[in-house]
Amino acid sequence: MTEPFSILLIGSGGREHALAWAIAQSPLCAKLFVAPGNPGTAQHGENRPDLAVSDHAAVVAFCRTEKIGLVVVGPEAPLVAGLVDDLQAAGIPAFGPTKAAAQLEGSKGFTKDLCAEHDIPTAAFARFTELEPALAYLREHGAPIVVKADGLAAGKGVTVAETLPEAEAAVRAILDGTEGGALVIEECLFGEEASFFALCDGTRAIPIGTAQDHKRVHDGDRGPNTGGMGAYSPASIVTPEIAETVMNRIIAPTLAGMAARGTPFAGILYAGLMLTAEGPKLIEYNTRFGDPEAQVLMPRLSGDLVPALLAAAQGDLSGIAIGFDASRAALTVVMAAQGYPGAVTRGTEIRGAETAGEETVVVFQAGTRRDGDRLLADGGRVLAVTALGASVREAQSRAYAAVKRIDWPDGFYRSDIGGREVAREAAAGEAGSHGA
Repeated sequence: MTEPFSILLIGSGGREHALAWAIAQSPLCAKLFVAPGNPGTAQHGENRPDLAVSDHAAVVAFCRTEKIGLVVVGPEAPLVAGLVDDLQAAGIPAFGPTKAAAQLEGSKGFTKDLCAEHDIPTAAFARFTELEPALAYLREHGAPIVVKADGLAAGKGVTVAETLPEAEAAVRAILDGTEGGALVIEECLFGEEASFFALCDGTRAIPIGTAQDHKRVHDGDRGPNTGGMGAYSPASIVTPEIAETVMNRIIAPTLAGMAARGTPFAGILYAGLMLTAEGPKLIEYNTRFGDPEAQVLMPRLSGDLVPALLAAAQGDLSGIAIGFDASRAALTVVMAAQGYPGAVTRGTEIRGAETAGEETVVVFQAGTRRDGDRLLADGGRVLAVTALGASVREAQSRAYAAVKRIDWPDGFYRSDIGGREVAREAAAGEAGSHGA
């Protein structure tokens, strides 16, 4: 067995707190560093806010000084910037895709072209860099229609336009900039969305879980898109049959296509799906664990995460078995600062977050900072209150009970996270009782 080694985790959000929570439990983790980290990750390792993640040479030097055996890159920006490439060049194992492979998230146009080339089911689309052709396309196709910024947008660069003026405004916002821009316009798919996660080593993929995110800021899926206001796992709408289709029609040809380009994909491939009447279709890829999806995947983990991350980084998942506890569901409720996803007030005090947890509840921190003994809000999405249960309904009940134990008058949250799944569970239970 491999001797324990030091691990560096890159990032500062709720996803990174969840990853730190899981990594620190591994017998292989001798010491965990998190750069820059947050007050939550400090509960599981040593935060290094002094380490500038954008300075790749400094990260490499730190890894050599601290004898880091694995770097885990949490957010998308360092992946797209090529941090993994520079670590690999220095002989340091790093979990996450290279800069070229991270284009699957870094450029929606790149992914759409790959889908077209390999017959991966997705929405019909067109790419634009100039305003007038884009507007002409909109007028030809009408609404509803979807407008997406080509590059990274922290989960908020998508407009599902119900009207033509709304679509035109979204196009102008992207293409009217002084330096121009790029976008994808695509047909509006109808169905239910789900998130599908696969661990990849360049040639192999292991499905490791499903979830469903709640993107809109307000109850009833109203208001603007956000980075995610809550999630639950597993998503029962992704049946074993659908999961097999996703692996065969979406994940496998993506890996094959990337390998054929000479840019094999290793890391987490997170497929955002629309489950349409014609079958699952790819909405977009993310090339890292989701946020807040990581907060519901990590507590359901049934094995050690670190060997799987290391094997993926080394390009060989052949001996790895990793999965999630099928007997447990998880649900997370995001508590956000008033004004999110717009301008928010920072510095408001949060009381009770670190005592709201219990055996089945973990409060993951995202946009927080410390001021002495006080915990302060320092971002848009601030906390992710996560609970486990034998069902989504039980996890939901425990999560909202924990939310109510947190004293933060300046925060808000959706009250309907997991509602659709709870209704499905109730209907399935009723059908079962009728058939008994």
